[in-house]
Amino acid sequence: MEPRQHLGAGPDHWDAVHRRRDPDQLTWFQPTPRRSLDLIERSGIAPSQRIVDVGGGSSLLCDALIGLGYRDVTVVDISGAALAHVEARLRGTAEWLTLIEGDIGTLHSDRPFDLWHDRAVFHFLIDDDERDQYVGAIESNLAGQGHVVMATFGLQGPDMCSGLPVRRYGPESLAAALGTRLQPVTFEEELHATPAGGTQHFLYGLFKRID
Repeated sequence: MEPRQHLGAGPDHWDAVHRRRDPDQLTWFQPTPRRSLDLIERSGIAPSQRIVDVGGGSSLLCDALIGLGYRDVTVVDISGAALAHVEARLRGTAEWLTLIEGDIGTLHSDRPFDLWHDRAVFHFLIDDDERDQYVGAIESNLAGQGHVVMATFGLQGPDMCSGLPVRRYGPESLAAALGTRLQPVTFEEELHATPAGGTQHFLYGLFKRID
């Protein structure tokens, strides 16, 4: 399979999304990413270990992680406009934070990550080849015995987001999509309250790599 130029929508689409609204007006905004933080803590990762938030955009997760003492946090996003919000907020944390503008499908880190977090990308990959390429990126960049925290729209979630179709998951279908090398540890559901007052059904999964 030849790598695609980018997974899902390209940078022009996401730059427009992030320029059109302030971060706290985007549908996925969370003032405190509590469920992600709880599952990251449950993974047992140490503050010195490496965490990557893929498709993290302007999320406040990296702020919260650094505030909790994590000292090797990377955010990867295809949108430079999204990462500009993070850079403006966290200028004084450069030694602990790495921002990478690029596509997840072609990510090649010089050192493996101990935890991979995604609350923004996977449910936009509606094509089987795109999902396979994404799982390959996890396998290429995740340390042995590393963990994945994956959040997608649940079965009662929307079928469109930011003008794009999405794929909804239950525990069994999410585990199957991520493959046999990622063993499920636990699943949790969340009704996310959007800034506009609506709700979205999310499924969260914590997985551990087994080789």
